[in-house]
Amino acid sequence: MGITVGAAQAAGAPFFQDQGPDYSKNKRYQQGMQEGKADHTRNLDHSKKRHFKKDEDQKAYEAGYQVGHGN
Repeated sequence: MGITVGAAQAAGAPFFQDQGPDYSKNKRYQQGMQEGKADHTRNLDHSKKRHFKKDEDQKAYEAGYQVGHGN
């Protein structure tokens, strides 16, 4: 019984840590957050479609936008 409980806890641990990367210091994240807040204030839905060359910048921007827009 102790082995089963330990295995269940070990298997469940990554679930709580899977929050995604921390983009908070990324300038594209900050840009997305500002534009998301502005769109939320104006009751707009993603008024500016941004496309970045780096996939990581695109992901950071979208993550920031969603946080700023309140999604």
